[in-house]
Amino acid sequence: MIPNHRYPKGNENVYASYQGTGGIPIDSIWKRLLFAWTQKDINILLTGYLRPQSRIQIWRGVQERVSQVAPFLLLDQVPYAVLSEGKQYWIQDAYTVSDHYPYSNVQTSGSAQGMNYIRNSVKVVVDMYNGTVSFYIMDPNDPLLAMYNRAFPGVFKDLSELSADLKSHLRYPEDMFGIQADEYKTFHMTDPQVFYNREDLWVAPQEKYNGAVAAMEPYYILMKLPGSQQLEYLMMTPFTPQKRDNMIAWLAARCDFPDYGKMLFYELPKDKLIFGPNQISAMIDQSTLISQQLTLWDQKGSGVIRGKLIVIPIENSFLYVVPLYLKAEGTNFPQLKRVIAATGDKVVMEPTLDQALGSLFGTAPGQSGPMPGKQAQVQAPMSKATRDQAEAQLAEAQKAINALKQLLANPPQ
Repeated sequence: MIPNHRYPKGNENVYASYQGTGGIPIDSIWKRLLFAWTQKDINILLTGYLRPQSRIQIWRGVQERVSQVAPFLLLDQVPYAVLSEGKQYWIQDAYTVSDHYPYSNVQTSGSAQGMNYIRNSVKVVVDMYNGTVSFYIMDPNDPLLAMYNRAFPGVFKDLSELSADLKSHLRYPEDMFGIQADEYKTFHMTDPQVFYNREDLWVAPQEKYNGAVAAMEPYYILMKLPGSQQLEYLMMTPFTPQKRDNMIAWLAARCDFPDYGKMLFYELPKDKLIFGPNQISAMIDQSTLISQQLTLWDQKGSGVIRGKLIVIPIENSFLYVVPLYLKAEGTNFPQLKRVIAATGDKVVMEPTLDQALGSLFGTAPGQSGPMPGKQAQVQAPMSKATRDQAEAQLAEAQKAINALKQLLANPPQ
């Protein structure tokens, strides 16, 4: 095969030939004519670069490729890339859906709009190099999937056939969790009268992101659950009462086996004030040291981008973290310049997360202090054990980031 340009290296270019099994052989004039017509590209017929062993790859997009094999499955909006045993894969969550399930709410927005039945019954693994698509059964009790499995024998594999390393990369799907969290805002009420009058409705917290106020979206986080010493990968979201900004509860889904898919719910005491994301954003804006610095940066020639606020439960407290990025005018290359951290009624801003935690917990000087005129949050101060736990979690996260940097610097051949 004719070598293709792969990437530049110094003053030279690195070339490689595709050695995979993906694609369709175009080893005859009739196949070239057919693909020139279907792909609307006359160059396939006229080019002199093709060889008898040449192949054409079509439907290369992850979701497009999966939909060609199983058009009856609804796909999660975001597939994610993983590295396993030196090979790269896409993992795509797929759902069985219906709009005929009795006594069930119909989704009015999102990817499952118009549906009232959804199960994350399938995980799809796509080999990035060969394009091989494999479907694995996540929920063998799903009656719709059982029907599809009988109709298309051999398409769906048992989850036990997935390698242990790839299985460890599976995570709870975003769209599914969003739907469940949205329903739980109402259906957490178990008292019939309270439910009928909608007296205790919850909503997604509001946060300030990139200059605008928007509903907070669920996010993935690495943390230790209360009473556990094991770090777990979770998807979580906090809740606030309707028309109020204080935090009232949080919901999480576990991503690690053997507890994959189990939902966790923690309701906070109603007689204590636990600040919500919008209140933390207000505290940041009201900090004179932080607001002065942001105003100075956010002038002609540069702009400040406030990143997503992350709420991290730690023992009997909450840690709030917000990254700040600075972007020069006319460029699209923001750089992380500061990290804001908060707990209770104390807010700090430092160049790094380690420094922010040091300032927050009193181990280093920082731009911090209680907010004037603010009611102190009724929340026990963080103990040394809590601080050590937070620092241990952040150290684990930093190891993962360093491993990713090493991988990007030395990609597998």
